Amino acid sequence: MTGEARSLAQRDAAWVRLGLIALVVVLLGAVLLLPLGVIVAQALSKGFGVFARAVSDPNALAAVRLTLFVALVAVPLNVVFGLAAAWSIGKFRFRGRSLLITLIDLPFAVSPVIAGMIFVLLFGAQGLFGPWLAAHDLHVIFATPGIVLATVFITFPFVARELIPFVESRGNDEEEAALTLGASGWQAFRRVTLPSLRWSLVYGVILCNARAMGEFGAVSVVSGHIRGRTNTIPLHVEILYNEYEFAAAFAVASLLLLLAVVTVLGKHAIERRALAREPLRGGAS
Repeated sequence: MTGEARSLAQRDAAWVRLGLIALVVVLLGAVLLLPLGVIVAQALSKGFGVFARAVSDPNALAAVRLTLFVALVAVPLNVVFGLAAAWSIGKFRFRGRSLLITLIDLPFAVSPVIAGMIFVLLFGAQGLFGPWLAAHDLHVIFATPGIVLATVFITFPFVARELIPFVESRGNDEEEAALTLGASGWQAFRRVTLPSLRWSLVYGVILCNARAMGEFGAVSVVSGHIRGRTNTIPLHVEILYNEYEFAAAFAVASLLLLLAVVTVLGKHAIERRALAREPLRGGAS
């Protein structure tokens, strides 16, 4: 914000500033903090012993492991795709570019349940590739590969859509200068482009990771709800809730909440470290 814009903002009446701040705080509390508080309260409603048994149950631990594994596979794949898509769309003009952008956005428009059905039609027992998979004793639907594929599809746009606008707005001047000074294409990307993309990349990874761990609809269709094998944390919570084990359901849900908090704290730690280094780089230059 420029000095002139800041001075104009400071001319607003005190009641306007306080009113807007109060509105934000109230909405934040009602929409975010209150539901999160309810989850924690319900998780501990029957005592810590019930909570401990719920989160240490073998099926719950298997759900946690599967959720983390799916995220660890889906997020790096989407990072690679997002960087490639942002570079090609942001740096080049080619026929079919608009169509490519539309296809990247497609998972936003397709219902997760429909996305899951697509994979069932492709890889299910009666699907397009089902007989070939059965002949080779390969399992996709009702197995981990199907869950990974569904998650990758749902999270496909997140990293790319964070990076594409930034790459388009930067232009090519810095990369061209690096190439003129003798850098190779890979060196220009690694030392010039990638550092400038770091914040957009971090935000894309956070969004992608959060959606990967919390995805329900598509995973529910392809998983088969096999306890201890194909249930992610959201699916395990649903099963416990449908069985009227409400305290256990909220206890397991709190694990997903904990993973989200760890992700956000990791983002802030990265930001603080980067901000702490920037003054040092400025002084060194």
